[in-house]
Amino acid sequence: MIVCLDLEGVLVPEIWIGVAKKTGVAELRLTTRDIPDYDALMKRRIGILKREKIRLSDIQRVIGTLRPLPGARAFLDRLRAERQVVILSDTFYQFAGPLMRQLGLPTIFCNWLIVGKSGYIEGYRLRQRDGKRKAVQALRGMGFEVRAAGDSYNDITMLKTADKGVLFNPPDKIRRQYPRFKTVSDYRSLYRELTSAS
Repeated sequence: MIVCLDLEGVLVPEIWIGVAKKTGVAELRLTTRDIPDYDALMKRRIGILKREKIRLSDIQRVIGTLRPLPGARAFLDRLRAERQVVILSDTFYQFAGPLMRQLGLPTIFCNWLIVGKSGYIEGYRLRQRDGKRKAVQALRGMGFEVRAAGDSYNDITMLKTADKGVLFNPPDKIRRQYPRFKTVSDYRSLYRELTSAS
């Protein structure tokens, strides 16, 4: 069995919300919990960053102050001791490094930012479109049972493709929209759902 986990909202705080708080730019609070179209969301973010003159280095400074969600490291350590775990995230390698070190350097598949010489984010390059779903599909194609957990719209295809999908602390609108998935709100319950024999 392999467990696939989303990163932001499941193990660490939402990075963009942290940036919004630090910079005072409320528009940056929107995440994939609010806007299902990831491309539209990222184009919007990049435009706001340019308008507000926020460079990658500014975002990385904010990320340096973030810590895993309470209990996340212990949950992940326990899970990794018993199961293979891969983090599937729509974040970027330029963001993830400090957070991965705090989580004990788990395997993560994510994306890349395109950064100009002036330090502003100019675009992004996806590992592949709908990468979370395709990663789960590939793992299942190799004969693995896959269980997955996420909290946002961009996790739904991953959860649908897995042998078992679980929502972890999703917004109410996502929980209501996708009642087929078990919803849990604490790491003990999440561990049980991801490892139980059923």
